[in-house]
Amino acid sequence: MSTFLPFLSIGTPVKTILVLNGPNPNLLGTREPAVYGSATLADVERLCQEACAAHGFALDFRQSNHEGVLVDWLHEAGRAEAAGTLAWVVFNAGAYTHTSVALHDAIKGAGVSVIELHISNVHAREAFRHHSYLSPAAKAVMAGFGVKGYGLAIAGVAGLG
Repeated sequence: MSTFLPFLSIGTPVKTILVLNGPNPNLLGTREPAVYGSATLADVERLCQEACAAHGFALDFRQSNHEGVLVDWLHEAGRAEAAGTLAWVVFNAGAYTHTSVALHDAIKGAGVSVIELHISNVHAREAFRHHSYLSPAAKAVMAGFGVKGYGLAIAGVAGLG
């Protein structure tokens, strides 16, 4: 994530929304469409770009199937938030939500503001998906809105002022 701040035409610095995606969203559009829908990860990125533009944010959109990379990005996000260049992180950690103490600790340790996001309603699915290691560290949780949840999360950040 760059420490460069984009500027609006009036010279006001624009904060960035970091959208992090953990394992398997790269398979969106083909993976269990009955659960996740037909939108691809590129479609999600476009949706996020439109939502950020509508609310005056810049977008940094990332995906990794590797837990350590996500930890590093959360650390980087904490530094950017402390520097005033990052607004929030919208984080779809995928299955790591239910298994990763490391991601929980990274969110808490970095002091970063996170919305935990799930495309599906995890509470209406298998029992192992009902527990989140991230929720106690996140400032908000969204689930079950499909990929539209990304735009709703960005709108929610904008609503905080």
